[in-house]
Amino acid sequence: MKRREFLKKGTQTSLGFGIGLTILNGKSVADTSANNKINLALIGCGGRGTALLHGFDYPNNSRITGFQEFDDVNVAYCCDVRKERGEKAAEKAKTKYVTDMRTVLDDKSVDAVVCALPDHWHALGAVLACQAGKDVYTEKPASQSGWEGQKMVEAARKYKRIVQHGTQNRSAPYNIEAKKYIDEGKLGTIHLCRVFNQKREMGSFKIKTGEPVPENLNWSAWLGPAAERPYSSTILNGNWHELWDFSSGDVLNDGVHQIDLARWLVGKEIPKSAYAAGGRFTDPNSDAQTPDTLIASYEFDDLTFTVEQTLYSGYILKIDGTVRQSDMFPYWMQCATRIELYGTKGLMMVGRHGGGWQVFDRPKDRQPVVKAQGFGRFPDVEHKRNFLDCIRSRELPNADIEKGHRSTSLVHYSTISYRLGGVKLDIDEKTGVPKNPEAAQYWKRDYRNPYIVSDEV
Repeated sequence: MKRREFLKKGTQTSLGFGIGLTILNGKSVADTSANNKINLALIGCGGRGTALLHGFDYPNNSRITGFQEFDDVNVAYCCDVRKERGEKAAEKAKTKYVTDMRTVLDDKSVDAVVCALPDHWHALGAVLACQAGKDVYTEKPASQSGWEGQKMVEAARKYKRIVQHGTQNRSAPYNIEAKKYIDEGKLGTIHLCRVFNQKREMGSFKIKTGEPVPENLNWSAWLGPAAERPYSSTILNGNWHELWDFSSGDVLNDGVHQIDLARWLVGKEIPKSAYAAGGRFTDPNSDAQTPDTLIASYEFDDLTFTVEQTLYSGYILKIDGTVRQSDMFPYWMQCATRIELYGTKGLMMVGRHGGGWQVFDRPKDRQPVVKAQGFGRFPDVEHKRNFLDCIRSRELPNADIEKGHRSTSLVHYSTISYRLGGVKLDIDEKTGVPKNPEAAQYWKRDYRNPYIVSDEV
């Protein structure tokens, strides 16, 4: 659906009041003075959205700067269909609150938007913003389905927009250093890459029914492209991650961080094939649909790339704030988000979000031998800065949406294979689309009017 059609139909839905909008003429701040501020709007004022905007502190007194704290940024709006969240974010940012994103998209003074919406809204939000002439910082994962990820890339290119995917590890100096070490051949040839996503148990729930829609929530707009269903606080308050209508579980919603980092490090684009197996084993009576245990394998010409997920392993620890912001490494054996790169000259362990990297040689006297290493820092600030700089320079950002789409597609291949009972998918190495006819039902989702990503963006 074209943006004009969406906006016209939106006047007849619960999106809110009708406002006449037109597609802008590729406006940007690229040619303005460096003294001029970038007008930025936040769409989606949940935990991640407000962290991006306001910034946050780590336990060791280090500060992660938010967009509103950059000298060259002016926050024009905070937008959310949940009034209490939107108003709170706007008050802290000292800006306007609106409930309808069309208000933001219609304002010609807005240069860029931060889309921190639920996963099922990422593609439509980004496409509409591109059509409105806005540059976009979109949270990971890129999309809820592979097809709409393709449309995000098309929209970014067609409207000449800067679209930064929220996989900030690509902006981390320590990861750039690790990438340089690999590219210089110091690790040798890598034939096996293992990516882990291991968290505490999540997704065990029963969906509440018969609840009234809260007065300050636009439930229909929150559902957006997803199928119509009665309001449920169970879904709204985080469990949507484990339902196919909205996401594909933690491997998509969070695991894509280390999947993207690993794919970048090994320098691979599209696999020849993919398959996955697993299940929801810890609580078969839960209403959660996505797997808590999953092993996915991707075949490239000279590399096997695997992703292993367990969501019941509370003894496997995420990299905490102290490790992220200091000269420390995680305990690799029980690091929840580690990457293992098996080269012919050594084993590299990499941790996302500031976990650092180490290269291990053959042990000596049963003790580890570290050949090289680099401490990490959480790269949120660098990623935001890269986005803002690219708004002005018009250069592709570190995590351009096409890169995000490629990495997110790896997850889509695995969950499609899983939903088809472990079928091996053959992937078109030019388009990235599965060749298996039965995969089409999951490669492109069904949309609910008027929240449609159209064939022609």
